[in-house]
Amino acid sequence: MATIETVYQGTLRTQAKHVQSGTEILTDAPIDNQGKGEAFSPTDLLAAALGSCMLTIMGIAAREHQMNIENTACSITKIMAANPRRVAEIVVDLKFPENYSDKQQKTLERAALTCPVYLSLHSDLKKSVNFNW
Repeated sequence: MATIETVYQGTLRTQAKHVQSGTEILTDAPIDNQGKGEAFSPTDLLAAALGSCMLTIMGIAAREHQMNIENTACSITKIMAANPRRVAEIVVDLKFPENYSDKQQKTLERAALTCPVYLSLHSDLKKSVNFNW
């Protein structure tokens, strides 16, 4: 069974449905690529997936090590390149609401940098991750 079902809606918009939950999201082409920019672009979702995956895997590590990372946040900047048009760099700025020991910081950093999305992205895509403790 498929994980996601996506339908092209016209005018450079798609509607994707998560089969298990029924949750739906829209994508639009960005303004700088002939779109309306009224929703996440596919490349925005790529960048968002990295941040969400890092937070999720850190959450698993935090649970296993009895740490609280609730309200940890990340800001993501996607940098595009041309010829061919692609994501050249994703900058992730993680902000932590609490103070953590050096050991806890290393645990969380290791978790973030081994999340499945991070490991799945091509090595040519620059991933800049800043841990703001």
